[in-house]
Amino acid sequence: MLASFLAAFFFALNATYSGRNARAHGPARANMGRLIVAALLLGAFAHTLGHGFTSASVGWFFLSGVIGMGLGDLGVYAALPLLGSRLTVLMTQCLAAPIAAGGEWLWLDTRLSGTQIFWGLVILAGVALALMPSKASPPKVAIQPIGFLFGLLAAAGQGFGALVSRKGGLIADAAGEATHNATFGLNAAYQRILAGLIFASLWFLVLRLVRRPPAPDAATDLATPAPAKLNLRLIFANGLIGPVLGVGCYQWALATAPSGLVLPIVATTPLFAIPLAWWLEGDKPSRRTLVGSLVAVAGCIALTLSR
Repeated sequence: MLASFLAAFFFALNATYSGRNARAHGPARANMGRLIVAALLLGAFAHTLGHGFTSASVGWFFLSGVIGMGLGDLGVYAALPLLGSRLTVLMTQCLAAPIAAGGEWLWLDTRLSGTQIFWGLVILAGVALALMPSKASPPKVAIQPIGFLFGLLAAAGQGFGALVSRKGGLIADAAGEATHNATFGLNAAYQRILAGLIFASLWFLVLRLVRRPPAPDAATDLATPAPAKLNLRLIFANGLIGPVLGVGCYQWALATAPSGLVLPIVATTPLFAIPLAWWLEGDKPSRRTLVGSLVAVAGCIALTLSR
């Protein structure tokens, strides 16, 4: 459970660097840059202190990367201009957990207790209360119904990506590999990130060839000339905090606990970002946001203590 909280914290901190990186270099270049940095750092670790590509679960983690960091990220980028950031994050985080938990029950026969299910739902309810748009804080884009389909794709990508990672961890554990440690998580993150990098590279290559990007963000980025000077420190920080530390802790968590327990805690990532945004950018949260955050935090504590 500690790994789940660490993953949520690093993902929240990474959101700040991702925004700055995207503004400085454009969304596509920022995403590619952070994935390249992460692949290099994780690859150096995996092929020296880790087990590289020798794990029995390599294929499963590659598949998880294609699903989660490939198709899932495409859903996120397509949904953002159609739903806005709040609804996109809300759909992705709150639907991914039940998708993963249901899939793990049907496929891997992992059963959660009634108490665990209840507190997981309390966490998601707190997140929903904190993030749900309102009249005082409406979406900043005109909502288009097709955006909900892309939001569902994003949630399914994250949920099924986690499910496949769980399968990979179980196979590695059955093969006698040490899975309950950070080293395994970082090695799994390397395989997942590498698959995501290959998928993203092929996707943007296709976009450049056909000149028909599917999302406004990608279109703007491809039409924007590269900056005269890259901010290498920003790209490095963005790659280290999210794809390396965040995904590493996420994979570590999935190797030690069911996805139905991990994903509700990871769903609190936007709530971790609230105090960071308040501190770094002066973005003061509303009373409803604070109440929702307290509900989610209480649910996390109860879920951690439940059996």
